[in-house]
Amino acid sequence: MEIQGKYAVVVGGASGMGRASAELLAAKGAKVAIIDRPGGEGKQIAADLGGIYLDGDITDHSGIEEILAQAVEQLGGLHIAVNTAGGGVAKRTLSKSGPHDLETFASVVNLNLISTFNLNRLQAFHMSQGEADADGERGVIVNTSSIAAFEGQIGQVAYSAAKAGIAGMALTMARDLGSLGVRVLAIAPSLFKTGAVARMPDETIAPLVAGNAFPKRMGRPEEYAKLACSIVENGMLNGQCLRLDAGMRFAPK
Repeated sequence: MEIQGKYAVVVGGASGMGRASAELLAAKGAKVAIIDRPGGEGKQIAADLGGIYLDGDITDHSGIEEILAQAVEQLGGLHIAVNTAGGGVAKRTLSKSGPHDLETFASVVNLNLISTFNLNRLQAFHMSQGEADADGERGVIVNTSSIAAFEGQIGQVAYSAAKAGIAGMALTMARDLGSLGVRVLAIAPSLFKTGAVARMPDETIAPLVAGNAFPKRMGRPEEYAKLACSIVENGMLNGQCLRLDAGMRFAPK
């Protein structure tokens, strides 16, 4: 899919990999709507890109449905969706204080997996309402998994389960939506220079990336954005989760 002239929604676009994706999509000629939690820089970022900003909490499933509909209406349609919002906590299945509480596990799965699926089903609907291009394509959905989906570390049981779900549903969803001309993929980043991780001192980061094949550093948000845009532009990419990890494999801890 050619990005120029297309309509894109970036959920989590006020910071990190989402922000970089929104900026690159706009630079390539897309009209971009950013959806993110209130209190961040999303409104200013969207203004700088000549785009749209709306406050939205992805765990408010009915609320985000309305926000997404507003974004699509203001854009004039939907061709591209990049979903980067998520997060996790560190808790073992069983610790000295007892079993992992179900409330926290359910909360992490809701934030990452259920909320992503909710976005996807709605984004797919909006994409299906548009005209197909010459290849029969109507839209591309890019979700964010993690290499924790494949080798989660101690304490990441909830996060790993949720991110594995995002990776696992890519092919099935792509098959579900293939007849509509909508592609679905996920990106599984390793350690990226975003959020609290970006503020870690170099001496803390060095041992964390020592196992990388190359380069031995954290990923940069713009590298996620480049892959997201390459996914959009390459019609033969579909139904899979692409690792973006410099050859890193998480150790147990």
